[in-house]
Amino acid sequence: MANPDYEGPILEIYRLSISFFTRLQEIPAVMDFSMSVQPGEAVGLVGESGCGKSTVALGVMQDLGVNGRIVGGTIKFKGRDLTQVSQSELRHIRGNEIAMIYQEPMASLNPAMRVGKQLMEVPMIHEGVSREEAEKRALQVISDVKLPDPERILRAFPHQLSGGQQQRIVIAMALMSKPSLLILDEPTTALDVTVEAAIVDLVKDLGKKYGTSMLFISHNLGLVLETCDRICVMYSGEAVERGAIETVFNKMRHPYTQALFRSIPLPGANKNARPLVAIPGNFPLPHERPPGCNFGPRCDYFEAGLCDQGHIYMTPVDEAGLHESRCLRFNDIDWDAPLRKSEQKAPAEPGEVVLSIDKLRKYYEVAANALFGGGDKKVVKANETLTFEARESETLAIVGESGCGKSTFAKVLMGLETATAGKIILDEREIQDIAIQDRDTKTVSEIQMVFQNPFDTLNPSMTVGRQIMRALEIFGIGKTEAARRDRMLSLLDLVKLPREFADRMPRQLSGGQKQRVGIARAFAGDARIVVADEPVSALDVSVQAAVTDLLMEIQREHKTTLLFISHDLSIVRYLSDRVMVMYLGHVVELGTTDQVFSPPYHPYTEALLSAVPIADTHVEKRHIVLEGDIPSAMNPPSGCPFQTRCGWKDQVPGGLCDTEVPPMRELGDGHQIKCHLAEELLARMETVIKVAAE
Repeated sequence: MANPDYEGPILEIYRLSISFFTRLQEIPAVMDFSMSVQPGEAVGLVGESGCGKSTVALGVMQDLGVNGRIVGGTIKFKGRDLTQVSQSELRHIRGNEIAMIYQEPMASLNPAMRVGKQLMEVPMIHEGVSREEAEKRALQVISDVKLPDPERILRAFPHQLSGGQQQRIVIAMALMSKPSLLILDEPTTALDVTVEAAIVDLVKDLGKKYGTSMLFISHNLGLVLETCDRICVMYSGEAVERGAIETVFNKMRHPYTQALFRSIPLPGANKNARPLVAIPGNFPLPHERPPGCNFGPRCDYFEAGLCDQGHIYMTPVDEAGLHESRCLRFNDIDWDAPLRKSEQKAPAEPGEVVLSIDKLRKYYEVAANALFGGGDKKVVKANETLTFEARESETLAIVGESGCGKSTFAKVLMGLETATAGKIILDEREIQDIAIQDRDTKTVSEIQMVFQNPFDTLNPSMTVGRQIMRALEIFGIGKTEAARRDRMLSLLDLVKLPREFADRMPRQLSGGQKQRVGIARAFAGDARIVVADEPVSALDVSVQAAVTDLLMEIQREHKTTLLFISHDLSIVRYLSDRVMVMYLGHVVELGTTDQVFSPPYHPYTEALLSAVPIADTHVEKRHIVLEGDIPSAMNPPSGCPFQTRCGWKDQVPGGLCDTEVPPMRELGDGHQIKCHLAEELLARMETVIKVAAE
């Protein structure tokens, strides 16, 4: 067992190397990796997909599967080398002293077992406590993770809870045995920003309460800034920079760290004046790493004959050795040099109104007893009187939490669903009642969609070129096969993919490359309106910048109207001209980006802005955490849809928020808010996100 009097680091990883073995070769996944976690400390491990973050976590858990092996170095937990302990000791340590929270909560929950029983199992198995004691602890921990009505939650099955509630249960389960180390592997990726903010707060509070050390794995630099004390940046299996959060964020000393920050939309980034800078080239495959520095082929400061020779070690940047970098040139680089002026793009002037939505409603009738289809019918009000316009060359962002009706609107616009009431007018044609199979080719080609997950939208058995040509055939573009092939190749040029990709299969492409193929297919028929449904949320931050920039460039060239559906307000602020905020089927705020991002806000917009993690130490944010989950659209609250979670509700006299849906109010210059708050209260609202002077 671990020594209770041990006073050193909780976790100490030294020169760790992990490989996976196939029949053909050894694939090195992690090399020469070192880091430590002190008692009560939270350390962030960041980097792109495939850099080895999760492999490190699985190495700590000794859970590398049949093919994975530690081929060098040590992993010490409270001074004991985990590679040397017996299986029975390992079983005691896992779950009892080290707990792990995974990205997908349902991967950790048994769908056939009530939540209470799953929670009670942890102390009963690990500590041998009685059933009564286990039940008491389960109730306590459910209260700790701030879930309402703990008794009901304990009786519920996992599928009866929302994603945020499921993740809280998994956190509760991990904390049941008061572990010394908690490993969180992208624990909030699948959650809304408001739920994410609440979960992050919760994890920080519980870390303090239980004195738990944390290893927080994420690709979200803003989230790491808000949760961690120190950070370790990984690239292609190696740690490339380590240090305190403030030091690494403000005085980074590795070109990869700098490139990561330049590719994320921080306050002040602007699609025309200050575009994001994508990292050139692609991430190396584990068996194709370059000699010398792994980041060399993509680095602005690469020096032949120096950076491509031999193994490069971590080097201290400061005298204390607390800040380290795996770069041979960090002393030669001018880190404060201003970014090379990229070509400033003239903002596209919005043209004529292309799309007009007037009092659009979409209701669904569902059986009250969803399992057996019996009982009365209930109505789900997915979209409630949506009214807005979109112009040529304009980017209109549609934001809100899951279940607010964003994707339902997209389905109705695409013709995958038909409207219950109201109008969708495209160039003086009403299309709200025409299903996609009944729409003419011109209408179908004019409204196209780029989906969230590039992996699910391509046919795995068809080459990239064939998939784009298939779209051209459907749209009736090109009279001959040769003409369509020429058009397909020019579309690959448009999305900046090499022409030889036409003969590749989707499995041979990275996520960012697949998304480019999806964009090429959307523009195959000269689309006038492109609905981009979370098009970059499944991609790494460095790839996000390239895909976002590509969308903007094509939009400028083709004068496309872009409806950008997202919950990431950082990217929305960067690329949108106007923003529409939705909540429970209603549009609650609509205006230009500047209007929506500065007070007065709708109280829901205010909370959304506060929830966005921003990777900038100079940003001050007002802290607003929404209580409770978004209500069900099958049983919405009376009056204002937001009243059950609103912090301003008490300021409105006469219980008006509980009884009446607020009217849409015009605040001037096209800025609209659906709220009962008096003018003087709106005028007193403070800025949520302030950029402090450096």
